[in-house]
Amino acid sequence: MRGLIRLCRSPRGNLVLNLVAGVFALSVSVLAARHFAGVGWPFANADLRLVAAAGLLFLLAYAFKAYGWHRLFAPHERPGPLTLAASCGAASVSGAALPGRFDEVVRIAVVRRATGGRAGVAPVCLSLFMLGLVDTAALMPLASTAAASGDTSTGVRAAMGIVAFAGLGAAVVIAVLPRFVASGRLIRFRIARWLGTRVVSPRDAWQAWVLVLASWLTRAFGLFLLLHAMGFGVSLPLAMVFLCAAAASGALPIAPAGAATQVGAGAAILIATGVSTGQAVTFAVGAQALVILAGAVVLVGAGLWHGGRRLVLPRAV
Repeated sequence: MRGLIRLCRSPRGNLVLNLVAGVFALSVSVLAARHFAGVGWPFANADLRLVAAAGLLFLLAYAFKAYGWHRLFAPHERPGPLTLAASCGAASVSGAALPGRFDEVVRIAVVRRATGGRAGVAPVCLSLFMLGLVDTAALMPLASTAAASGDTSTGVRAAMGIVAFAGLGAAVVIAVLPRFVASGRLIRFRIARWLGTRVVSPRDAWQAWVLVLASWLTRAFGLFLLLHAMGFGVSLPLAMVFLCAAAASGALPIAPAGAATQVGAGAAILIATGVSTGQAVTFAVGAQALVILAGAVVLVGAGLWHGGRRLVLPRAV
């Protein structure tokens, strides 16, 4: 294993990894192009101005999510928000083909790479655990609103109630965790002392929750515009239902692929609300494609920014 790690860090190993990543990305693009060539482009008859506006909102959602994640690190270990946004974008792109939960590995790898290894694996993993809790808690207001809406069926409202209840449980864990770690019975253990210096304060957790909630709301409004662009009418509760279903499916420990699972969950919840199967699948595929495209734009933009800084700084010195 150590030999493999040394090989991956060598110039030849980096070249091989980059080539493999390039071939993988090209293969995914070819498969996606063949799929859309066979079934038709989801936005073929859509209002492209509204589609573009939805794409911009999805980009803004990545920014809110990155700043929220930024608050979940200890102050002396926080990576830059741009690095965190790039890791979220990379996870979204890789989710098009990789099995579920592999997006967390991608996030850790990108953060480690972008920070030159200064961000430890354990702090990044802890921040991702906290981000999952904050994500679930931030979905609670949206799921509660969708559950209270009279525009959806009883089964859909029940499903949204489960998501809201899970969000309440996550909020309780976030509130209790700092006191639990600092309790007298646990403080004598090394891991408890390590967690005590890194578990975020209630103030940072509250700020992260507000930012992540802003991210979900921004994405919900993007889906609202996308529904209108693709001829589904104007329905904010429907956008929230789709968002909550797709987000909840991301919590599954095992899935065929992250994006595919979210597409399936989103399409299923639309079908449950009375949308035809063809329209539901078309919208779910189009929405996920737009989210992945926004993630790719964030990833490329962050890469160009970091690459430009590495070129400019040596000249300035």
